[in-house]
Amino acid sequence: MDSIIFDLDGTLWDSSEQVLMIWNQVIKKYEGLNEITKEQLAGCMGLQSKEIGVKLYPSLDIEKQAEILRECHELECPFLAEHGATLYPNVEEVLQVLSEKFKLFIVSNCQNDYIEAFFQAHKLEKYFIDYEHPGRTGLSKGENIKLIIERNQLKKPIYVGDTEGDQTGARVAGVPFVYASYGFGKATEYDYIINHFLELPRVLESME
Repeated sequence: MDSIIFDLDGTLWDSSEQVLMIWNQVIKKYEGLNEITKEQLAGCMGLQSKEIGVKLYPSLDIEKQAEILRECHELECPFLAEHGATLYPNVEEVLQVLSEKFKLFIVSNCQNDYIEAFFQAHKLEKYFIDYEHPGRTGLSKGENIKLIIERNQLKKPIYVGDTEGDQTGARVAGVPFVYASYGFGKATEYDYIINHFLELPRVLESME
């Protein structure tokens, strides 16, 4: 193994509290729309923007869904860049250790400026070589994982994530999947599992 590709939401940080606040500020401006609950937002983690619009407001046309989500994202990223969110315990400590031995990357189903906001708020960009997301490429998670692999000439990467979508993305890319069970989603077909981020180095040792 030469590299680790991470999901972001539910794997490295939890931004749900901050995102929920920003999104509901936007929703209040649209007459007849109910505010989003924490449970609804959790069900959207790992989905691309178009899928989120359909899931939250299926009665609206695609254009209106896109308008609402675009406004949410425009406010969300600057807020997160300034205020940050909740890093999972020991994230920086573990990233520092892993970066000394492996090349680290992020592939997340997010919009432009979201990963950048994570980096800016928590000063963690120094641990990562590259990142990708559909806001820039328009591709699925699996295709973006493959893009990172090809662009950086990786030989034996793994993918770490917390949802079924992450599981599918890893399978599409043909890489082992480490399931972060502490995150937002559920995965049933994984190669390895961690219940806390601090467990990752030990699991990686078992692969070698």
